[in-house]
Amino acid sequence: AEGDGYWLRWFTPTVEVDLCGHATLASAHVLFCESGHGGEIAFKTRSGVLTCRREDDRIEMDFPSEAPYAEPLPTSIRGLNPKWTGRNRMDWFVQVGSFEEVIDLEPPLAQIAELGLRGLIVTAEGGEGVDFTSRCFFPQSGVDEDSVTGSAHCALAPFWAERLSKSSLAGYQASKRGGTVRCVVKDERILLQGQAFTTLKGNLI
Repeated sequence: AEGDGYWLRWFTPTVEVDLCGHATLASAHVLFCESGHGGEIAFKTRSGVLTCRREDDRIEMDFPSEAPYAEPLPTSIRGLNPKWTGRNRMDWFVQVGSFEEVIDLEPPLAQIAELGLRGLIVTAEGGEGVDFTSRCFFPQSGVDEDSVTGSAHCALAPFWAERLSKSSLAGYQASKRGGTVRCVVKDERILLQGQAFTTLKGNLI
């Protein structure tokens, strides 16, 4: 901690990354629930200052918008029939025709690893009670498929907000574990809401 904030860095099994939503959520949860921290928490990170606050049974995170722009993939990916392709500073993005395509995709991880950047995010409109569905693959970063990726929703939220003409959205990440992220697009910031639970405690001696 430094002053009224905390330094925060994120690591996959193989690399350090610029932004990680679920690890930020977990860090805020520990400070709120286990350390008695109240009010708002500021984290100083490689992506700037990120703030977290409690909203009922959820934690709301204030992240920078990372909207993708259109660009062709450097190589085709087996099993994908893109409607749109693009990228931002972190990832490649592919929009496909239906959320069933996202769910049923068998990712060619070796091909994805050759794309460069952090990884590939596949998305489509719709899903069970949500505005869009996605899956996130980061084999070149040591994570074949991420469970729930807050940083990806910093791009998916503005992408779908523009196409669906709405600023408040719900996205489902269709990994094996799965999870729903609620997003609000607010100018150049993205508000992400999620839940966290303590499942294990331990002591370092």
